[in-house]
Amino acid sequence: MTIRTWPKDERPREKLLSRGAAALSDAELLAIFLRTGIPGRSAVALARDLLARYGGLRALLGSEHDRFCANPGVGSAKYAQLQAALEIGRRHQWEALTRETTLTSPEQTRRYLQSRLGDHPQEVFAALFLDNRHRVIAYEELFRGTIDGASVHPREVVRRVLHHNAAATIFAHNHPSGVAEPSQADQRITQRLRDALALVDVRLLDHIVVAAGCSVSMAEAGLI
Repeated sequence: MTIRTWPKDERPREKLLSRGAAALSDAELLAIFLRTGIPGRSAVALARDLLARYGGLRALLGSEHDRFCANPGVGSAKYAQLQAALEIGRRHQWEALTRETTLTSPEQTRRYLQSRLGDHPQEVFAALFLDNRHRVIAYEELFRGTIDGASVHPREVVRRVLHHNAAATIFAHNHPSGVAEPSQADQRITQRLRDALALVDVRLLDHIVVAAGCSVSMAEAGLI
């Protein structure tokens, strides 16, 4: 039974147009991208198969190209469409972040950093550079490491801060293990970076540790 034979108000595209995207399930949203199914399986059924195989949207969207294309009914075109949608979401969040007169929403900052770092399979250390009114100047991913840790070099961090003429910064890095609790090593490097930035009169506002679906602010935890 194809989607075209379903009652009109149950078809994903028509349901989205009449009730809004939030009314759709993960499988229905994914089916709109897939557009077509495979013999014997509608686009919604194929979407459900994919979500079950990966355990949810996050793992599916984070899949590497070759692994994604190995699934029946999908290929490079579908992979490109989904990755484009994911990047559009990130850029939408970035625009919301940079439109703020000042960076006054910790939750919005966390959401953006979560979207950028939460799905990386290895540790990535990043920074938000801010002006003296705490407006966002730029976001950069500065260091990449293995799943065991990233080597963070204070000299390079200070160089990028000076490049952007930043007055303050917020650091973030991910824990691919899924545990967002700051480690002793995280606390040590944060102290080193804070001391290095103090020499050039730049404030470290926070260091946010990101894991899949959660994050911890070291400033809120009293660790900065």
